[in-house]
Amino acid sequence: MSSTARVCALSSEGRAVPSAESRASLKAIWRAEDGALPNLLALLYVLIAHSGGLWLIMQPSVWSVLPGVLLTAHSMVIAAYLVHECAHNTIFLRNTDNRLLGEMLLWLVGSAYADYEDVRHKHFRHHVDKADVVAFDYREKLVRYPALARLIQALEWACIPAVDIMMHSLVLILPFTLESRRHRRRRVVLVLVSRLAFFVLLASISWQVLLFYPIPYMLFMHVMRFMDTHQHTFEVFETLEQKRGPEAKRFDRAYEHRNTYSNLLSAGYPWLNLLVLNFGYHNAHHERPTVPWYRLPDFHAELYGNDDSQMLPFMNLLSSYHRFRVRRALHADEPDKPVMQDKGRTFVGVDGVSFLTAH
Repeated sequence: MSSTARVCALSSEGRAVPSAESRASLKAIWRAEDGALPNLLALLYVLIAHSGGLWLIMQPSVWSVLPGVLLTAHSMVIAAYLVHECAHNTIFLRNTDNRLLGEMLLWLVGSAYADYEDVRHKHFRHHVDKADVVAFDYREKLVRYPALARLIQALEWACIPAVDIMMHSLVLILPFTLESRRHRRRRVVLVLVSRLAFFVLLASISWQVLLFYPIPYMLFMHVMRFMDTHQHTFEVFETLEQKRGPEAKRFDRAYEHRNTYSNLLSAGYPWLNLLVLNFGYHNAHHERPTVPWYRLPDFHAELYGNDDSQMLPFMNLLSSYHRFRVRRALHADEPDKPVMQDKGRTFVGVDGVSFLTAH
């Protein structure tokens, strides 16, 4: 049999269809048979958009900076949500392949200082315990340092994602201040050296990268936080680095659904949700976390149809995100808050629960 015949056969209508051998080879690589094309396209986009965005940032023309900033920021958004897919093992059949890709993408988005398995563990606790499980609640810590708290709030007022910058920075700092995280020091140093070397190399080509790269990175943080902030009204438990206690069994599926919200970028134009890899279909994701990102719209429709009782309008959330940016830095909503009463118009949300930090 020829190589072409091994890959394709002809259907009764004369169309080329994958042969049994080619389908078997796909099954050996991808978690789902239909996963090759969407995941390859997403990964290709990340590679092209990130490298292209950095190249544009380094160009002398001021007109290249804006598209470069947007491309670089968005490439990191898609990369981060692919990390989320890897954490749920929805891309590759083998868990080791998901981990390898997840590790590489964590490096690209500047979150590789934390071990991939630690990031994954935090996110799984979120699903299993039906709570925002963290190592510590930063709000309680900031109360002891009022000057720092005021600085954080001032920066948030200026639309600088200071809480997220602080939480990501602590991933680097805490291994050198806490004995319980001492084992992470070597990783932090190696990742830091590799990223510094990368940016020194870019700066040797164009110093502009040092000036402009923080802009897409902060935009990336804003997008990730905007999506996270209004997806749950869960309790926050400081038990991430402890054995699961009785609090882990307090909540049932009804509680999880009631306190989970879908925050689509657009219900009328579903293709716009691809800008965040369909992460806004959050009730569907929590109903079955192993459904891959490209199937979530159909799964959401299958589960809920025209029922929008857990769907918060994008414009309401955008207004709340900006309106409560200072308050949210130190104060979150109470758990189980009925935010659907006003469709999220007074939904403060919560900061500091990103799956990209391992605390």
